[in-house]
Order: sequence, then structure tokens, then C-alpha cells
Amino acid sequence: MNIFERKGKESHGMLEAEALAEPMPDEVFDQELQNLMKEESSGNKKKKARKKWSKKRKIITIGVAAFFGLFLVFKVSGGGGGAMMVTVSPLKKGEVVEELSVSGPVQGTDSVEVVSNLHAEILELPVKEGDRVEKGQVLAVLDDKDVKKELDIAQNAYESAVSTYQDKQLEAENGYAKAKQDYETAKANYNRTLTLFQAGSASQVELETASNAMDDAKRQMSTYTLKDGRPVANESYALQIEKEAFEVEQKKEALTNTKVTSPIAGTVVRVNCKVGRFADKTDDDKPMFIINNLDVLEMKINVSEYSIGKVAIGQPVEISADILNGETVKGEVTSISPTGEEKGSGSTERVIPTTIRIIDQNSRLIAGITAKARIELNKAENVWVVPFSTVIQKPDGTMAIAAVEENKVKMIPVTTGVESDIETEIIPVEEGALKEGMQVIDTPSDLLRDGMAVVIAPSAQ
Repeated sequence: MNIFERKGKESHGMLEAEALAEPMPDEVFDQELQNLMKEESSGNKKKKARKKWSKKRKIITIGVAAFFGLFLVFKVSGGGGGAMMVTVSPLKKGEVVEELSVSGPVQGTDSVEVVSNLHAEILELPVKEGDRVEKGQVLAVLDDKDVKKELDIAQNAYESAVSTYQDKQLEAENGYAKAKQDYETAKANYNRTLTLFQAGSASQVELETASNAMDDAKRQMSTYTLKDGRPVANESYALQIEKEAFEVEQKKEALTNTKVTSPIAGTVVRVNCKVGRFADKTDDDKPMFIINNLDVLEMKINVSEYSIGKVAIGQPVEISADILNGETVKGEVTSISPTGEEKGSGSTERVIPTTIRIIDQNSRLIAGITAKARIELNKAENVWVVPFSTVIQKPDGTMAIAAVEENKVKMIPVTTGVESDIETEIIPVEEGALKEGMQVIDTPSDLLRDGMAVVIAPSAQ
């Protein structure tokens, strides 16, 4: 309880406010007021003194008036015993929603960057930013003279490789046929010589000579590669054909790519190239084109690791942006990254990339702007709801609210439930302890105690 006590000061005679342990009796207050007035009137004897104290007198008068007014309020409101004055609000049920507010860019659901690695001059740009294009539609036409020459060279190299392989294949077939014939001849000669040697008509030297000739013919035949019993050219010639064939396909693809096309249906949102420039040398090395599917928009946001546990796929989202002029559109959470990433340099906090699909497609939202998303994390309906300032947090961790019944404080233990930015759901520890309309102190002081006498401020009654 706050009251005032006069402290004597020889040079000024000022009043200072100080809290006392006991309330000031009426007769003491009257005496103090009379002393103040006497002290002030004594300064009117001299004109010079009156000038010196005029400002001070105003301050004293205002202070006395304020003190006297507060005293009257206490007396009129029944607080003559020095009861603390409080403001209250009636308890009522309502709805409380826990939300998470984040910002992020709006973009199309499909976004592709169209690039070209061809060092070819851009001859035509049949599209511009904002144009709607279909999948496969031509975006740019490049000079194809060099690519055609390279294709001709590659085609000639391929045909040469095929011709060489065919020649080597023929050589292999003819060579193998001769080697096989030579072997059969040498083998037959060896068999005859062996018969003569056994009959004593051929010498040992003649037999060895016939055997060596047969072995030489067999080794010559083994130098050829057989596939399914047929001789084939060396594998290197076949590999050369494959290499040249791949080169031809690359040049054909390059020729096709001299007409740059859109890989998706969508809207051209960026054109970073110009006629006369080379396709692989765009402005600031950016992609030639950026195509977005703007039929369905989405937001890319980063959710703190401390809040991501409350976010789930399918949760409703309310989206706002300056372009909407106060209106909002609906959305929902459609994907949550399985991994987090750094929030920024110098921060140990991690964030999780999350995608929000915008459901209302007939809104004024456009890709490339920043919007604000309010994700509904939790919701409670028809529950007791109070401002955060109403709840008392005790040193032991328990919570309570302070109600006023018959001008006395009644502490009611509670727990909290769903919380919004400014309000919280309260649940009584004792069933039935809370009632509709009961007077709850708005901002309870730490000095309040159960059963303490209080005075409800007139404006709050």
C-alpha cells in the first residue's frame, strides 16, 4: 500500500512520497495538509520570495491535489483501510489459436532454368517475358551452320570406321579360312609321315618336321578371334564404330538444340539473352530463360528448428501480402524437408525448408514477391481465455489467476493450454473453480496474497 510521509527539509520544506507499513489516519492527513498550507502561505510576505517560489508552489499544489484525490478515491471506493486498488475483467470463454508467422517468396510450383552450352549466335527470340508457352515450344533459334559442319564430319568419321571394320572383318574371314586349310594339310601330312615312320619308311627327322609344320599351322589359326565359331575382326574396330556413332548422336542433338525449346508449359518470367549474342554467353551468366508454372503458386519458407515440431503437412495457412491490400488467401503446408540447414552466418540455429501450396488461385498474388504466412499450429474452442498478463507465475513453477470476490483476493491455481501471441487458455486445477463472469485481476502484483483486501478501480466496475 502506497501512502505519503512528510520529511522535514530545512532549506526547502518539500514533500516526498514513501511507502509506510501502516495507513495514514484521517486526522494525521488533515494535520499534514494544514501544515503544508501554513508553510506555503508564509512565503507570501515578501514579493521577492513569492517570485522565487512560484514554480515550486505549483509543483507542491499539484502533488498535494493528486495525493488528496487518490485518498478520496480510496475512501469513496471503500478502501479507507489502505486496500490496494486493482483493475479487473470478467472471465469468459472463447477461442484461442496458436500460430507461427513466417515470410518467404511466392513462386510457381514448377520452375525451370533453360540454358544452352552451344557457342552459337542467337538469330531469333520469338518469346518475351510474360508470354505463356507450351511444352516443346521454341524459345530461341540459334545459328546452325557450324553444328551442321560438325555433324557432317562426325558422320564421315562414322562411315569410315564402318568401312574399316568391314575390311578387317573380310581379312579375318579370309585369313582364318587359309590358316584352317593350312592346318588341315599339315595335319594330314603328319599322319602320313607317322604311318611311314612306323613302317620304317620314314626317318625320325621327317616325322619331327611334319609335326612342327602341323603345330605352326595350328598356332597361326589360333591368332584369329572366333565368335559363335566364326572369325571376327579385332574388337578395337568395333569400338571405333561405337565411338563415332556416339559422336554423330551428339552432333545431331546439338543440331536439334539450335532450336531452344521450353521443357514445361508455363510462363516466361525471365529472358536473359539477346539476338546477336552467343547462347552460352548470357547476361551475368544467368540462364537464357526462366519458365514458371504460375497456374499453381507456392511459398518457400524456413521454419526454425524450435518450431518445426509443431508444423505438419496439411496444416492450414493464412497468407497476406502488400499486393493483397489487406485481404488474405488460403494455403496449406505441402512438404517439409527431411534435413535442416544453417540459418545464417554467426547463428547456431538451424532452419528447415518448408513448402506452402496456395489454394486460392484466383487471387492477386504473383510470383517473385514476398508474402507472410500464418500457420495454424493448434486451436482450442469454447475454453477459458485470458491475457498472458493475468496469469501469475509462482517461484515453484505453478501458476494461478487472482480473482476478486467480496473485495478480497482469491487465488485460483490453473495450468495453461493453447497459447496465441497475447492470450492463453487456462485450465483450473480444481474442477469447477472458474465461472463465467467472475472478476479476474488484469495485472496482478507480486504483493497480492490470498484473502487480501483490494479495491476495484471505478472505471473497471
